[in-house]
Amino acid sequence: MKILRLNAVMEMTGLPRSTIYLYMKQKVFPSQVKLGVRSVGWLEDEISSWIEERKCGRA
Repeated sequence: MKILRLNAVMEMTGLPRSTIYLYMKQKVFPSQVKLGVRSVGWLEDEISSWIEERKCGRA
């Protein structure tokens, strides 16, 4: 299991920061994991699963 920082998540998904946080607020994107007082990350497995779900939903 690997924890990704925001820049890696943005690169992996192709989404800008604002969209990632909007999707999290709408509960359609994986939640972040608190790493410290001022740092967060996302589980790589959850981001990969989210991407796979988008691929399966294509027409």
